[in-house]
Amino acid sequence: MSEDIVAITQLIAAYGVAVDSGDASAAAALFTDDGWYDVAGRRYEGAAAIAEMVSGRAHQGLLAEGVAHLQGLPRVDLDGDRAVAVNHSVVLLNGAVWRVAANRWELVRTAAGWKVTARTNRLLDGGQEARDLLR
Repeated sequence: MSEDIVAITQLIAAYGVAVDSGDASAAAALFTDDGWYDVAGRRYEGAAAIAEMVSGRAHQGLLAEGVAHLQGLPRVDLDGDRAVAVNHSVVLLNGAVWRVAANRWELVRTAAGWKVTARTNRLLDGGQEARDLLR
């Protein structure tokens, strides 16, 4: 069980490293083929769409400005071959805090290890939706 929590924590930590290095393949590999990522009102459906997000103009522009995606330690709830993790994330842009968000990660154990099936990210802007993700 604790091995699963470590593996999931490492997977979540790998997200920031992948997107900040511009490694679209590594970011996509964290997700199942049909996994999705919902951020800032936009939903990226499938690992290919997540890879396109990282290689796209908007993200490449952030990389050029100096972006850092920091993932807080997750709380992980295991249920057999499925898990839910919640955490905070902070995105720095050129050294300044740009966004602080709540995240909910839904994961599944695969033959290749734990993968993300769904990630929801919402700004912690005082609204209820972001706080609800952390429950």
